[in-house]
Amino acid sequence: MNKKQVAIQLSKLKQIEKPIVSLEQYQTESEIAAEALWFAYMNEDIENKVVADLGCGNGILGIAALILGAKKVYFVEIDNSSLVTAKQNTNNLKLKNAVFIRSSIENFNEKVDTVIQNPPFGVQREHADKPFLEKAMQLANSVYSFHKIESKEFINSLTRDTNFKVIKILKFKFPLKKTLFFHKKKAYLVDVGCWLLKRNI
Repeated sequence: MNKKQVAIQLSKLKQIEKPIVSLEQYQTESEIAAEALWFAYMNEDIENKVVADLGCGNGILGIAALILGAKKVYFVEIDNSSLVTAKQNTNNLKLKNAVFIRSSIENFNEKVDTVIQNPPFGVQREHADKPFLEKAMQLANSVYSFHKIESKEFINSLTRDTNFKVIKILKFKFPLKKTLFFHKKKAYLVDVGCWLLKRNI
């Protein structure tokens, strides 16, 4: 399985039908998800690893991890409708070793090798992504997390306080499609990064 094949598989996934504004449920594009997870795979953070996809939405990141040989993936999502969609997508691809948990991230405490996540960007509520980062750094030694590029200083400060370091930022033009009622354009392009954070050991 190569990166292009992963992207093709992810492009077939069912999307969330009614995104919730307060949860900022923006769909991760299949090409972006494939590139980020391939990067994690090449860093030996996916294959035979226990992974958590926090705020999993339709499951695209966790599904990519399963495709690339993760030992187990926890799909954690507070919205039941999204979790049902993630389960359907996983079943449609006949993937195993998936655990679905309807929960806020605050109540999820399983130790894992790697966290992958695309949290709220904080458009509706400032620093809505902070609890996701803090939880990810409690659970894992390796974290792959999507944020707006303008969050760089905030993330640098947070990692210094939590014994983590920024290894790399993959930069993307993230298309936010017209899925919420207040969107005026068909799509917005937002400068987003996928941060690779590693615990100082």
